[in-house]
Amino acid sequence: MSRAATATLPGDPPGGRRAVAVWSIGVAVYFVAVIFRTSLGVAGLDAADRFHVNASALSTFSILQLLVYAGMQIPVGLLVDRLGTKKVLCLGAVLFTAGQLGFAFSPSYGTALASRALLGCGDAMTFISVLRLGTRWFPARRGPFVAQLAGLVGMAGNLVSTLVLARLLHGLGWTPAFAGSALAGVVVLVLTLLFLKDHPEGHEPEPFPHQGAAYVRRQIAEAWREPGTRLGMWVHFTTQFPAMVFLLLWGLPFLVQAQGLSRATAGELLTLVVLSNMVVGLVYGQVVARHHAARLPLALGTVAATAVMWALTLAWPGEHAPMALLLVLCVVLGACGPASMLGFDFARPANPPERQGTASGITNMGGFIASMTTLFAIGVLLDATGDDYSIAFCAVFVLQALGLSQILRLRGRAARRERERLVASRVETVHVPAA
Repeated sequence: MSRAATATLPGDPPGGRRAVAVWSIGVAVYFVAVIFRTSLGVAGLDAADRFHVNASALSTFSILQLLVYAGMQIPVGLLVDRLGTKKVLCLGAVLFTAGQLGFAFSPSYGTALASRALLGCGDAMTFISVLRLGTRWFPARRGPFVAQLAGLVGMAGNLVSTLVLARLLHGLGWTPAFAGSALAGVVVLVLTLLFLKDHPEGHEPEPFPHQGAAYVRRQIAEAWREPGTRLGMWVHFTTQFPAMVFLLLWGLPFLVQAQGLSRATAGELLTLVVLSNMVVGLVYGQVVARHHAARLPLALGTVAATAVMWALTLAWPGEHAPMALLLVLCVVLGACGPASMLGFDFARPANPPERQGTASGITNMGGFIASMTTLFAIGVLLDATGDDYSIAFCAVFVLQALGLSQILRLRGRAARRERERLVASRVETVHVPAA
C-alpha cells in the first residue's frame, strides 16, 4: 500500500508528545504485567522444588494462567469497547498485583495455582487496552509501528524477568523476590488512576448503543464474520507460541537438562530471545508501516524459519546441539513475538472503531490457545518419555501445521475484503463535502 493510501484520515487523532506520554502510562501497565506473567519462566525449577511437583503439574501453572488469559480475551475486548481503556487497565492492575502477591506467599500448590489464575485474569486486560489506547491517540498510519512498539516494551518486561527477577529469586529467596516485584503493580496503578485518559479532547468516540446480551452477540458475530479477524487470529496462533512456550516455562529446563548448559548460560540465551524480539519488532513495525503487503510474507517466513531451526536442533545427532545452533535458534525465536503482532494488522482494518476491542480480543486468543496447548503437550510427553525433550518439543510442529493450513485457507478472502473496504472508504472520502 502506498503512502498516499495511508495518509492521515479525517478525524484521525493528532499524536504528538501528549499522546506519547499518555500511551506510555498504558504501556507501563502492560510492561509490569509481562514481568509478572513471565516470572515463572525463571522460577520453574524452583517452583518444582518448592511445591514438590512433576513436569505435568509444573506446566499446569502456565496452562491455567494462559487458559484464563485466553478465555478472558473476548470479554475484555467487549469491556474495552464499552467502558474504555482506563477502567479496564485499572482493574487489570489490581488483579495481576494481587495474583503476584498471592504467589509470593502461597503455602501450597493449590493456592499457588489460584494466584496464577488471578494473575492471568489481570494480565488479560492489559494488551488489548494498550492497542485501543494507541488507536485513540495516534493516527491510523502509525498503527502497525505503535503496536509493534507496545510489543517491544512488553518484551522488555520479559527481559526484567530473566535478568533482574532471576537474580532476586536466587539472592533473596522466593517470597521476598515475588512480593517485592508486586510493588511495581501498585506504582502503575497509581499512575493510571492519576494521569491516563481514554482519548484526546475533541476525539471522543461516537456513542454506541449497548443492548445487553444482544449487543455482545452482535459484536462477536460481526467481528468473527470478517475474514481479516479470523486470519489475524490464525497468524497470531501460528507465530506466537514457539517463543511463548520457550520463555514462559520450558526454555530453561530444555537448555539445562537436555542441552547440559548451566543456569547462567541458559539465562543468557533466554535474554538473547528477548533482545532479538526487541530488534526484530522495530524492523517489522517499520516495514509494515511502509509496505502493508509485507505482513503475510513476514509471518510465513517467521513460521518457516522457526520450524527449520527447531528441526535442526531436535534432530542434531550429537548428545547436545552446538552452541552456535542454539544461538541461532534463540535469535529466530525472537522473531515470533513481532510476527504475532502482524495478526492485529489483519484484524484492525477489517473492523470499525467501535469493534476494535472485540476483534483484538479474538485475535489475541490465537497465540495463547496455541501456547496453552503446547505447554500441556510438552509436559505430558516429558512425563511419558522420561524427559525426552526431542520428542516432547515435536508438539511445536503439529500446532504450526494446523495454523499454517488455516492461514493459507483464509488469506485470499481477507485480501479481497480488505481491498473492498479500501475502495469504499476512498469513495466515501471523495464524496464528503469540505467543511
